[in-house]
Amino acid sequence: MSIREIDVSAVREAVARLCVKANTELDPALYEALRKASAAEVSPVGRSILCQLVENAGIARATGTPICQDTGLAVVFATVGQDVHFTGGSLEEAIHAGVAEGYTAGYLRKSVVGDPLRRTNTGDNTPAIIHYRVVPGDGFEITVAPKGIGSENMSRLFMLKPSQGADGIREAVLTAVREAGASACPPLVIGVGVGGSFEKCAQLAKEALLRPIGQNSADPFWADFERDLLERVNRLGIGPQGLGGTTTALWLAVEPYATHIGGLPVAVCLNCHVARHESAVL
Repeated sequence: MSIREIDVSAVREAVARLCVKANTELDPALYEALRKASAAEVSPVGRSILCQLVENAGIARATGTPICQDTGLAVVFATVGQDVHFTGGSLEEAIHAGVAEGYTAGYLRKSVVGDPLRRTNTGDNTPAIIHYRVVPGDGFEITVAPKGIGSENMSRLFMLKPSQGADGIREAVLTAVREAGASACPPLVIGVGVGGSFEKCAQLAKEALLRPIGQNSADPFWADFERDLLERVNRLGIGPQGLGGTTTALWLAVEPYATHIGGLPVAVCLNCHVARHESAVL
């Protein structure tokens, strides 16, 4: 069995590049979803807001400036082949260094404080939040998903009883969106994690935000569930920026996982329309 070597300097460079790209270039599918929503929105105010968001995304891409002033916490997902060996230093330190380089050289806002109570800014948006997954083979993929705090603050976790079932999940999602109102900067992209444990369902919800816009679950049951839930969210009438309308959310994805017979954890991760994520394969 051969071992593939990757120098961590390549990881650092990729992360730095992805930090800038994710913050300045809205995903084309998400851009198209915004454009379609602006044409379909029935509220004149909502339609005007959506048109402004489309224009803003175009300006950001053309000028290389951030789509939003909150360039977020750097959340990193690393999928590591078990036959990969990293050389030249620590993989984790390289990821943090890449975030520091990207946010500093890219003139992105540094929003991280080193301690949650003493709150001294670290000056380079580190440390990142890193999730690792080890898989067979010698591949390595890294995704940078900067997460704005306005929508993150409105995300929710519910520890439901199994008897609450599908209706309980729906009500949990609708409750999170309803209570967030304008605070999560709709139109939203919504990730829902169902199952696992307290911490697993929260990670599932964050990972659901990485699903390509317009790509429902491969499981027909959950695909139908996603479509129905998105319709229910949009019937709430919160609308763009909370000013009313038929576009409260652009997209909703659900990631389920096995769980204990006595539990039904549900996490709802809200994101504004700037659901940023960029990936690289090394």
